[in-house]
Amino acid sequence: MKKTPIYDLHLALGGKIIDFGGWALPVEYDGIIAEHNNVRSAAGLFDVSHMGEIEVKGPDAERFLQYVLTNDISAMADHQVYYTLMCYPNGGVVDDLIVYKYNPEYYLLVVNSSNRDKDFRWLQDNSSGQIEINDLSDRYALLALQGPKAEVILQELTDIDLDGIKFFRFHPELKIAGIPALVSRTGYTGEDGFEIYVNPTQAPLLWESILEAGAKHGLKPTGLGARDTLRFEAALPLYGQEISQDITPLEAGLGFFVKLTKDDFIGKQALVSQKETGIKRKLIGFEMIDRGIPRSKYEVEVNEEKIGFVTTGGFSPSLNKSIGLALIDSNYAQEGAAIEVIIRQKSLKAKIIAKPFYKKRYKDQ
Repeated sequence: MKKTPIYDLHLALGGKIIDFGGWALPVEYDGIIAEHNNVRSAAGLFDVSHMGEIEVKGPDAERFLQYVLTNDISAMADHQVYYTLMCYPNGGVVDDLIVYKYNPEYYLLVVNSSNRDKDFRWLQDNSSGQIEINDLSDRYALLALQGPKAEVILQELTDIDLDGIKFFRFHPELKIAGIPALVSRTGYTGEDGFEIYVNPTQAPLLWESILEAGAKHGLKPTGLGARDTLRFEAALPLYGQEISQDITPLEAGLGFFVKLTKDDFIGKQALVSQKETGIKRKLIGFEMIDRGIPRSKYEVEVNEEKIGFVTTGGFSPSLNKSIGLALIDSNYAQEGAAIEVIIRQKSLKAKIIAKPFYKKRYKDQ
């Protein structure tokens, strides 16, 4: 397994290491539910150095990204961050990612680690004009500080006023504990927080410095288990579950990030057609009525007729009940409607509810 620069510190802190897509990463330290609740009430520090970073630069960088990404890159301001997707011609998703715009000729794309090589090849295969595409993943370590106490903790380690970094904006180079870093007000938990990109050689010192500064504020190291339950409660998509090469952004309820009115982009024709003819599947939220824990790929039925499947399911620590996301036939996707989830060959009652399950607490834009 690949190891991040923080690996030895995870072991020292008692992290339970698992194989996560070929990376040795901690799933938990003190328990997933405890870590989840701590992020919601105070703050958690995550090692997400496995994520991929790809730069796109050159005079035609903006035009190229407009063509390969679904969001409107031309609307971005310098030092702004966008969530977007890359699609196949049939509308399926290559990956979802976030884009950092330094200026019209330089962008940094942060992609899912499992898709890093595929994304890089996709960008290269579709490249045109005066651009250069480089995989810089090995040059970055990435830490995520998330939770309502995130700003007060990080502020102790920098002279820059962090209140000036608004939601989905970034500072290209400030110093955290004396270490040069790219810092963005972004995250994957539904809470306020920051993602901090640094040279891998300096990541262990940064990790220890942030934990030390945050100790009096309740900061705890947090594993991948809580990262998943936190993003799931906030109804944030996970590639391979809520979106994939077989699930389009429109089916997943991500139409806001697909600008069908802009000039041509890969997948536009298929997505326009899907919207015009009617989106036949819809991602819904549900809660279990009967006792049972829904899991990914479990079938969803109505009157013994299969209408879809669970994309993500589990116990919600914040709501203290079992909930799930499911992709189902749009004809059945009415809030309050009864459905059944097949768990261990038993048909258990559930009810469609609004999502996100947890009200996101991002800093005002």
